[in-house]
Amino acid sequence: QVQLVESGGGSVQAGGSLRLSCAGSGYTGSWYYGAWFRQDPGKEREGVASIDVRGTTKYTDSVQGRFTISQDRAKNTLYLEMNSLKPEDTAMYYCAVDFAPRYGLTLYDSNYNYWGQGTQVTVSS
Repeated sequence: QVQLVESGGGSVQAGGSLRLSCAGSGYTGSWYYGAWFRQDPGKEREGVASIDVRGTTKYTDSVQGRFTISQDRAKNTLYLEMNSLKPEDTAMYYCAVDFAPRYGLTLYDSNYNYWGQGTQVTVSS
C-alpha cells in the first residue's frame, strides 16, 4: 500500500532553516499532486505548499518567499525547504499526495488521499 514517510523536522531558533523530506513507496509511477500541511494542537490543519506534476507550485500567504516546495519524482520524494523560520511556524508537518488530476492544484486537505505520519517542527524565539 502507499506509504509516505516524513523526515527532517526538529527544533530551531527563529530565523533558522530546516528541510523536510517525504519519501513515498508502495505504488507504481508517481503522484500528480504533492503537498505539505501543518497542524498545531487546537488549530485547524493548514495547507502550506503544493506542487503538481509539471512543477507548478502554490503557497499559503504566510510562507510565500520563505518556504520552497520541490520534488524529485525519480526518487519519489517531496521536499519542503523552510527558511527564515518564525515561532508561528511551529507545528506538526504532514506530506500528502494525490495520484489523479481531479481538482487542480490546491491547498485543501480533502483533495489529497494519502498522508504521512508527520514530523514535528518547533521554532523558538
